[in-house]
Order: sequence, then C-alpha cells, then structure tokens
Amino acid sequence: MTTEKLDTVSSLVTVEEPIKSVQASPGSTSVHHIQRAGGLWADTISYPDGGLRAWLIVFGSFFSVFSSFGYVNSWGVFQAYYEVQLLKGNNSSAMYLIRGNLTPIPDSMAHEICLTFGLAIFMGRLFDNGWFALPAACASLSLITLTILTDECTEYWHFLLCQGFGVGISTGIIFGPTLPVVSHWFKRRRSTALGIVAAGGSVGGLLIPIMVQNLIPRIGFRWTMRVLALLFLFTTGIMNLSMKRRLPPVQTGGGIFNWKAFKFPPFALYTFSVFVCFFGLYTLLTYIDISATSAGLDPSFDVYLLAFANAASGGCISVMIPGTLLAAVVTYIWPFVTTLPALIAVAVIYGFASGVFVGLQAVPLMHMGDMPDVGRRTGTLFSVLSLSALAGPPISGAIASRTGGYEAVGFYAGSTMMVALGILWYVRYLMTGKLFGGKF
Repeated sequence: MTTEKLDTVSSLVTVEEPIKSVQASPGSTSVHHIQRAGGLWADTISYPDGGLRAWLIVFGSFFSVFSSFGYVNSWGVFQAYYEVQLLKGNNSSAMYLIRGNLTPIPDSMAHEICLTFGLAIFMGRLFDNGWFALPAACASLSLITLTILTDECTEYWHFLLCQGFGVGISTGIIFGPTLPVVSHWFKRRRSTALGIVAAGGSVGGLLIPIMVQNLIPRIGFRWTMRVLALLFLFTTGIMNLSMKRRLPPVQTGGGIFNWKAFKFPPFALYTFSVFVCFFGLYTLLTYIDISATSAGLDPSFDVYLLAFANAASGGCISVMIPGTLLAAVVTYIWPFVTTLPALIAVAVIYGFASGVFVGLQAVPLMHMGDMPDVGRRTGTLFSVLSLSALAGPPISGAIASRTGGYEAVGFYAGSTMMVALGILWYVRYLMTGKLFGGKF
C-alpha cells in the first residue's frame, strides 16, 4: 500500500479529538505515540507480535469466541430437543421465534448471530474508551446464569427471554472487543492470531452440540444445562484472566458509529461486500440438516452435519477471496447432494471455506485507519453485517417454501457470495493498485 494511500486513510479514518501523546501502561512492551502533524494523525506503534503474554491473549480470545459463537452455532441441537420434548405443542414457527424472527423457519441461528455481531458497535466504542474488563466479567456471569436458568424454562416465552435475548446479548458483549484486543498485540502475525481465535467458534460448534445430544439421554436436560454452565465457567474464566488491552484508551468523538470511515472508498466498499456476503453465508449452515432429512437421511445424524461444518471452519489463515469463491461454489452444489458421504464432504468443505471469510473479515480493517479507532471501525462493520445475518436465513426459507426445494436457495445464497467476491476484488485493487499480486 503506497504512502499516499496511507495518508488518505489517516485523514479519513481516525480519532477526532486531538491528543498529543499517550504513554502505554507500565509493564507494556511498547510506547504508543499519537501526534498531530499538518492536520493529519501520525500513528506509530510497536507490537510484541509474539511472546508469552501476547499468545496468552490469543489463548483467552480463543475461549471468548468458543463461549460466544461456539454456543450460537450450536442452536440446532436445542431446536430439535425443544420441538420433540419440551415444547412439542408448539410448531416450528414458535421455535424460530426463540431465535428472534417471525418467519416460520426452524433451526435458525439468525437472532443470536444478529445480537452477537450487532452489539459490537457499542462494545467497540466502549473498548476504544477503555472499557473492557468489567463488561466482559459481567457478561460472563450473565451467560453462566442464563444457561443455568434455561433448565428451569417451561413455556415458550421463557426460552425467548432467557436463551434468545439474554444469551444473545451476553455473547455479543463477550465477542465485541475480542478482535480489537488481539489487534493491540499483533501486526505481522495478526492474520495468524485472528485465525486461531476464530477457530474457537469452530471448536465450540463441534463440541457443544455433540456433548448436549449425548448428555440429555443420560442425565436429563436440567443437568445437561448445568454441565454446560460449568463449561462456560471454565472457558470464560480463562478469557477474563488472560485477555487484557495493551494500548491506552483514547477518547474519540463522533458517536458510536464511525460515519467518517465511509468517506474512505475501500472501507465503504469492503463493508458493503461483507454485508452482501452475509445474506447467503449462513444459509447452508442453517438448512443442511433440513435438506438432509428431506433427502431421506436419518434425522438423528443432523446434528453431526452441523458439527462437521463447524469443525472444518478453523482453517482461517488462508485468504478471503479464494475462500469466498469456494464457499459460493459449494453452496451452488449443495442442493443437488443427496447421499450421506457427499453431505459430510459438503459440510466439511463449506465449513473450511466460510471459516476463511469469517476468520479474516476483521483483518482488512486494521489497515484502513488508526489503531486507537479500531474498536469503533470493527463495531461499525459488525453492526452492518448483523442486519444481513438476521435477514439472510429467513429470505432463504421463504425461497424454499415458495419453490418447494433448495435448488433456488443454493442459487440465491451462492450468488450473494459471488457478488461479494467481485466487490472484494475491487477493494483489493484500490488498496494495492494491482489486479493480481500485491500484499493486502
């Protein structure tokens, strides 16, 4: 990226209140100087890029994503149990409402995904202003408490409040500052560190559904939720003990939403590309188990298809463009797959490909502005994409209901990713000046 482009980034995507210099906290490995020169912000930061403390941050962040997206991605196993046992008098429409949507589509992750991403706009601003440890601790306690309280729920609206809204808000507060914290400690190895962190959601999405499905017949739903709460006590405990911001807080102006960032074309186009992609990105993960059952496969195996997809999504150290292309191609193919081995292959390949996109989606933002504003930039992106993450699965469900199959759904979801791919390629060209080659 050229010097001129860097100057443009600094002038458009930056903090708005001038400060002359900020000294890092005692014991940190670097000094963070921010100074104003000629109307622009010059931001010079040295990063540990390794060492025990930095990798402990990654370790704690891994469990942060495990406790948030690992739980969110495991909704399918709870959906099945509620329909068959606890709320068998309610239809799939009511089940979907627990996920916060009015469309009668079962087994969706849309509501908690929306809350988990959407709250990042508030948490990003709080993080930039120095608030991290207290919100994270409170959200951790809330997640554990709500998980325990879920075993006391008996009515539909109990689950809606407790596991729908309550857990979604808790996971949103936990996840919101995770990526900015890691970005304080890494620069050269940032993609690697964020890829490891993103794998936490994959591991959680693999272990939690299998654990819940196998424990319920043995110890019952109530004790299964208590065991899950103990697991979250362990994972969030590690998160709270390990994670720590490194750079000092900066009081920024301009509100919680970074409108000024959109004056920089690459940022605006990149945000739009992610927004478009999320209209289709979670479609396959939401409906692969339903399509498998429609194809005549054993419904008891459905949860393992979701687990396979979550397990494979840890390969996030690759690049976004090939990963998005592969995810789109697999989405086009998925509706025509009807055998169990082929569906497992689809789940694994798609999990890997979509994991590349999800794992690296925040990395380009680190090169589109100053580090003191990284929380607000990240929160801005996540709040925008939360809208398409909420709307995407219901749109896919409506298409499936109207057409009576998933062929049109695959075409719709795959096409949204192909559109996003074209925009990503253009953003890369704007940042490097090259259609091929260049590092960004």
